[in-house]
Amino acid sequence: MQANLVFSRPRALIVEDEILIAEELKERLSLLGFSVIAVDSAEEGIAIATRERPDLVLMDIRLKGKKDGVQAAEEIHQQVDVPIVYLTAHSDRLTVDRAKGTEYDGFILKPFRARELQSTVEIAIQRHAIRAKPKEQ
Repeated sequence: MQANLVFSRPRALIVEDEILIAEELKERLSLLGFSVIAVDSAEEGIAIATRERPDLVLMDIRLKGKKDGVQAAEEIHQQVDVPIVYLTAHSDRLTVDRAKGTEYDGFILKPFRARELQSTVEIAIQRHAIRAKPKEQ
């Protein structure tokens, strides 16, 4: 008798307010084997991340609304242990310093290339797994 094993796909949450970029990310992550949810605000991202507990969060730093991606990432990390990769078109010192002050696993400048996205996602998941090991022991 054989057991049917169901392997679920890893889940990614994209928090990006630019529709075209969100769609491109969704397509590329799907090709990498992820099941993807995309939202366009920090508030939605926080709510979904805490409820759904994805395996990866791609977070735009500059978002429309009251909260930005750095604030959202901090709130998510208070409730869920998940690797977060920042996305931004802004590489000014203030933006980079704010991101550096948080717990994150990757940083991608827009526009990005498919290989850059893939390698950053793979490294982010690996870094997170290494960081999580001492917590488990």
